[in-house]
Amino acid sequence: MDKAKPVGIWIRVSTEDQARGESPEHHEKRALYYAESKGWEVKEIYHLEAVSGKSVMDLPETQKMLGHIRSGHITGLIFSKLARLARNTRELLEFADIFRQHNADLISLQESIDTSSPAGRLFYTMIAAMAQWEREEISERVAASVPIRAKLGKPTGGQASFGYQWKDRKLVPDSKDAPIRKLIYDLFLEHKRKKTVARLLNEAGYRTRNGSKFSDTTVGRLLRDTTAKGLHRANWTKGPPYKNQKRVIKPKEEWVFSKVEPIITEELWEQCNAILDEQEKSNKKPPRKAVHLFSGHVFCQCDYKMYVPSNSPKYICYKCRNKIGETDLEEIFHEQLKTFFFSPTEITNYLSQADQVIKEKENLLKSLNDERRKTEQEMEKTYRAYINDEIPMEGLGRHYKPLEERLKQINAQIPEIQGEIDFLKIQYLSSDQIFSEARDLYSRWPELTQEEKLKIVENITDKIIIGQEDVTIHLAYLPSSSKMMATGQHNHTGS
Repeated sequence: MDKAKPVGIWIRVSTEDQARGESPEHHEKRALYYAESKGWEVKEIYHLEAVSGKSVMDLPETQKMLGHIRSGHITGLIFSKLARLARNTRELLEFADIFRQHNADLISLQESIDTSSPAGRLFYTMIAAMAQWEREEISERVAASVPIRAKLGKPTGGQASFGYQWKDRKLVPDSKDAPIRKLIYDLFLEHKRKKTVARLLNEAGYRTRNGSKFSDTTVGRLLRDTTAKGLHRANWTKGPPYKNQKRVIKPKEEWVFSKVEPIITEELWEQCNAILDEQEKSNKKPPRKAVHLFSGHVFCQCDYKMYVPSNSPKYICYKCRNKIGETDLEEIFHEQLKTFFFSPTEITNYLSQADQVIKEKENLLKSLNDERRKTEQEMEKTYRAYINDEIPMEGLGRHYKPLEERLKQINAQIPEIQGEIDFLKIQYLSSDQIFSEARDLYSRWPELTQEEKLKIVENITDKIIIGQEDVTIHLAYLPSSSKMMATGQHNHTGS
């Protein structure tokens, strides 16, 4: 038997929620019912009652929860809605990034998001897009001021090049590191090897500005930098779009050069860089080939897996030599996205039934909430009658106690019904949500990066079978418990 998924419950109830009768206990029961419906094991409950959602990242309870995510103590977090996790958009994006990095799931009951399901995993794609958009917005605002500052010779951010320092907002040689910078060029001209230069510098006890040993990469970067010959280059790179990626080089027409005091002669710089150019020309490696989009999913009709050889842009079966072009298969897959989500009547009927069940549960929940309000009003009237001596003590107990018992029953039923609704909404989703996401996915497909396409293929593709005249694509977008699979066939001519 598979081990139950360990999850945590995040409880942060606002003043407005409590005013509506949604206590921390109510939210806890609601989450517990959902976890029970999924067969998950609740390991931890994180309480942040009466804590502002403006910023929660540095709170002890938050750090405790993130520690459990990183250690694998829990692999999912259930909460009532995204605003209860974090009202700060930047923190929400940061949460999503941390959870994605550690293969953990976010489960928002209000928004019907469960990233443990194929449909829910699209949430991570949307969150990543939001994060990229926000980074680009900030980057554009900052970038707009960089060329102006660079042309004025002012600092544009970051440290000065090794061997220089910013003094009175001007770039000038650093008396401590400038001799080392000059030595790098002298050693390279003599030995013509970056690794040798790095080794000699380290053996002599020289270190970079942060105290690290010199590497051949650092040596190569400093040799290429024109600042040493008296020509400081600015506004020539911008920050990477994603973490752990290299900085992006801007078009040359955007570069800004300003004159500074040189450390070496222009002749020495040109000699060293001519050597580097020659070495890179002779040792240039071919670019790494991109990962094939449908690798691991493509099978021949003879049941053998198909591969893309290095000398052909086609998926080929090595048993019967059946084949199909990579571009052709992607076009078929793209079209299948539309037909899968918009055509099959089985899915529409299924979702309509699911929506009807959800509607019935929601009507029951509304009825219970109405009854709770009426019961509370009756209890208040009974108590007032006793205070005003309209009924004796015996009458108070006879009338008040049944109302009190019924209120307890209702308060126990409401989170249970709400938990069932949460489960149904996330497990089946609504037809509107499915169609909306599908339409967006189909229309945006040509604009997606290879990495984004790979993630989507992995999440929603079960198997692709290549026949002699047709392609059969099995997609598994709906949650597995629905036991539904749509199959589409497209004619093609293998060539």
